[in-house]
Amino acid sequence: MPTEIKIPAVGESITEVTIAKWLKKDGEAVKRDEVIAELESDKATFELPAEADGTLKIRVAEGETIGIGTVIAELDGAGASNGQAAPATAPTPAAAADPLTQGEQNPQASDQSGYGGTPADRPDSDPATPGAPAAAPTPAAGGGATVEMKIPAVGESITEVTVAKWLKPDGAQVSRDEVIAELESDKATFELPAEGSGILRHAVQEGETISIGATIARIEGGSGAAAATPAASAPVAAAAPVAAAAQPASSASTYATGVPSPAAGKILGEKGISATDVTGSGRDGRITKEDAQNAQAKPAAPAATPVALAPASSPAAPTSAATGNRGQRRERMSNLRKTVARRLVSVKNETAMLTTFNEVNMQPIMDLRTKFKDKFKEKHGVGLGFMSFFTRAVCVALKEWPAVNAQLDGNDIVYSDFCDISIAVSAPKGLVVPVIRNAEELSFDGVEKEVVRLAGLARDNKLTIEQMTGGTFTITNGGIFGSMMSTPIINAPQSAILGMHNIIQRPVAENGQVVIRPMMYLALSYDHRIIDGRESVSFLVRVKELLEDPTRLLLGV
Repeated sequence: MPTEIKIPAVGESITEVTIAKWLKKDGEAVKRDEVIAELESDKATFELPAEADGTLKIRVAEGETIGIGTVIAELDGAGASNGQAAPATAPTPAAAADPLTQGEQNPQASDQSGYGGTPADRPDSDPATPGAPAAAPTPAAGGGATVEMKIPAVGESITEVTVAKWLKPDGAQVSRDEVIAELESDKATFELPAEGSGILRHAVQEGETISIGATIARIEGGSGAAAATPAASAPVAAAAPVAAAAQPASSASTYATGVPSPAAGKILGEKGISATDVTGSGRDGRITKEDAQNAQAKPAAPAATPVALAPASSPAAPTSAATGNRGQRRERMSNLRKTVARRLVSVKNETAMLTTFNEVNMQPIMDLRTKFKDKFKEKHGVGLGFMSFFTRAVCVALKEWPAVNAQLDGNDIVYSDFCDISIAVSAPKGLVVPVIRNAEELSFDGVEKEVVRLAGLARDNKLTIEQMTGGTFTITNGGIFGSMMSTPIINAPQSAILGMHNIIQRPVAENGQVVIRPMMYLALSYDHRIIDGRESVSFLVRVKELLEDPTRLLLGV
């Protein structure tokens, strides 16, 4: 019996994951504990190992988002492969005597080939096999294979649809290509035609919302036009079985013809190739992932199209209005980006957020770094950066103003006597915020080593959920990208965040004289429900004092 591989629970707050990449192909043999896929949540990336030895059968396409506990693949053991399942129906006398027993013995052979009879009935079998003429009427007597209907891809940005209305009731007799249901997305309504002839069995209730690729119905007792043709032309099939089966498949056109799978659509979108320029090799002409990978762009077609259409459009003004490249690209939001967007909007709506500003003269820190950076790196093996000064200064100020380090929990305010400083890092997949635990106990080199370690994990997408949760205060540095001033958004459930910015040589007044100094703007965004103006301004002033006189950090004054 095949082993089902389900999405495991990867965290208390994670309810769905995205299949970022299949590391093993469909039909490939895998070993137990061998990594077969990479799963991506809104917080981290996980590896999925195989639970047993066997042949991998992929049930969910790369790039799809699914819930925890969903079956995404199966592992067939050595004795359950397709090549060894067929001999179970090889005895022709028993199969001809009881067609129902035949279907029970080898349901997989019937489902996968599309034929309900013995292996001798199939177009790919040997026409000289003994017993083949006697078994030929079996499909008509015992009924054809069950056709499983799945929700097709109806657009790049549409991931789920709603069964708006069943046009055919459960148990009704339907014909191939007959419209059986209306599907509704957030953008349009679509008709769903039957993929075969037989008795319709609903798998989803009217009004339910299901994802692309999910099973919506089954058609029992008929295999449609593709199965009817070999039965009607049995003498021809005996002479040329392969040609008889291939001809109906190539001439039939269904709703799936020319439609890319989710993984194929993503690849085509990245290449900028239209699905109309690709010939599908999948079932009913569907464009598979391999078709998309092998597809090549046609540079000549876009140039020829405007020239051919220009005379047809009579007004000359619209043609000359846009002459440059006007291509567009649509990408599905990653789970990380969706979570960041949801949390930022929630913070703006649910907190009384306010920002206060100050500026700091960075000359003393820059002089100190210039003087000791070589010896510091030689001794500790890590560079002396600005982040260690800011982290140390923030920890001192948080001890003096504990409300800035507090959090709201219902009607209670939770004060922390430790400083877990979150550092905003721009990773390849988006903004992540790893946490430096007990930063108040770390020295300058301890802070720098921890920053380097966490930033490296972020760049390699190896941060764990534990490493990104539980911070009490956040520092973000937009200055590395050239930002002069900003109002950072609080990292909930924290109550404050400090924004660093770029360092600019500006004229300032010192002792009645105008001098040029490297100045940086600091911004403190805080939740006014917990932190009053006196506390927020005093906190920022204290950080400014410590940075402009770094010896205070060494002496603790």
